[in-house]
Amino acid sequence: MKARSPMPTSNSSAKVWPDINGSETPDIKRSEPKPLVLSDLFTLADQPERLAWEFFRPGVEIHRLYGDGEQGPAAALLRYEPGAQVPPHTHTGYEHIIVLSGAQSDHHGTNAAGTLVINAPGSGHQVASKTGCIVLIIWEKPVAMQSAKDQHLFD
Repeated sequence: MKARSPMPTSNSSAKVWPDINGSETPDIKRSEPKPLVLSDLFTLADQPERLAWEFFRPGVEIHRLYGDGEQGPAAALLRYEPGAQVPPHTHTGYEHIIVLSGAQSDHHGTNAAGTLVINAPGSGHQVASKTGCIVLIIWEKPVAMQSAKDQHLFD
């Protein structure tokens, strides 16, 4: 099959491309957002300076991928210094964590590089890293930070 050149549609300036069957389909690539692609994610610890990190909590930096963490879904990379921790919090939606390097711990145990952890809505924990780590974290909804009086729930 011979490929055809893009042709404008009769009622717009959008390009039309032949699909696999030879029919013409609009060029949707022009209007849809480009995907965010992070290559070599598991080697990020070897070159963390590839990304712009910002303060998140003492000893923890963040590189936001999308969302602001205040409303709706969000995703980020978190970089923990050795001994750093995130205070107790409760999940209002699902939280997915992939440990990319190092290890992090909560009251359920220690999770090393290559581990996927899924925390369900209503669950909670306090996260720490003895040796430092980098994690990919995806929040369905924002987390609710716990007050000092509620911290015993995570011991």
